[in-house]
Order: sequence, then structure tokens, then C-alpha cells
Amino acid sequence: MAPMSSTEVGAVYGTAERRRLLELAARSIEHGLERGAPLSVDPQDYPETLQASRATFVTLEIGGQLRGCIGVLQAFRPLVVDVAQNAYAAAFEDPRFPGLQPPEFPRLEIHISVLSPAEPLRFASENDLLRQIRPGIDGLILQDRAQRGTFLPSVWEQLPGVNQFFEHLKRKAGLPFGYWSDTLQVARYTTESFGTTVSELFGDAPVRA
Repeated sequence: MAPMSSTEVGAVYGTAERRRLLELAARSIEHGLERGAPLSVDPQDYPETLQASRATFVTLEIGGQLRGCIGVLQAFRPLVVDVAQNAYAAAFEDPRFPGLQPPEFPRLEIHISVLSPAEPLRFASENDLLRQIRPGIDGLILQDRAQRGTFLPSVWEQLPGVNQFFEHLKRKAGLPFGYWSDTLQVARYTTESFGTTVSELFGDAPVRA
């Protein structure tokens, strides 16, 4: 499986910690298939680095095609709990897809993105904003009144141009191409991202960063 290529700024988690998080995500999905609920997690069973409150997204793919992606933008629960809950939700609660079926589980690719705290951007115009965005590094949160959307840094792989990235983010937030408003708010964040396949996890293969 090809590694995720979003740029990491100051990686925090080692190979063993990443593997534990990916195994946790897989077990939570498996628990969902068996019992219809996410795996219950006791943070005290994990190292302190994995108990800290962090925000994550869990992305699922099959054959390189998106199969579910769910996450949160603000940290409010322990990292291991967030991963277990988001993995289950990505498999069974993403409204774009039907719930995951048992035959799909062994074919899953699981990607976890741990988000940094969001940093509000200050700008005088759209051009000023676009000059501040770092391609391949920044995830963006766009909001204008009730309309809101985000793109993870991994989306730069499909939308490498700054204008292209930002215009498609507007559409995701429910705003038209070319939209601009003085009330528009944008924040950025970075991610530490890693992933592997279910078959690699249970085959004792190394986690790919």
C-alpha cells in the first residue's frame, strides 16, 4: 500500500504507537461488524502519549477508492477513544456510503490523521489568504456563517494548486465557486498521518508512515 504523502510537521508518534492506533481502529471496525457498536476503550491501557486529548480523522479505502472518512476538528477526548469512535463511524456512519459489510473488512486500507490545533488565518483579501496557504502541508477549515467545510492535507494529492484546492473547499462547504465574503473565516492545521491495510496489520507487517 502506498504511504500517505501529506507533509508532517514535527512527528510525535513512533512506529509502535502508530501500529497500536491502527490496530485499535481495525479492532473497533471489527467490533462494529460483530456487535453494531464501536469498541469501548480504557485510555489507561495505553501509553500516556496516546491518552492525551487529540482530534483525528480516520479514512478508509478499498482498492485505492474512498470507503469512508469521519473525524473531528477539535480535540475533546483521549486520542485512543477518538480513533476508536471515528474508525467505527467511518465504516458505518459516513452518509456517503452504505455500512461496511464483513467481506470488505480484510480489504480495507486504514489511514489515521492526528490534527494539530487549528490556527486562524488573518487576511485582507482572497489573494492575501491564498499567499499564506502552504500546499501539501496545510489542512484548511473554511466557515461562513452556517456553512463549513474542511480538507485534510492529503487532499493536496488530488488538488495540487492553491486556487483549485480553495475553490473546491468552498464547494464542500456548500458555497459556490468564486464566492467571497468579508465574513469568511479560514483556519489551518497540520496532520501526522499514517496508514496500513488490515491484511498487513494482522500479517505482522510493518506500519507504513
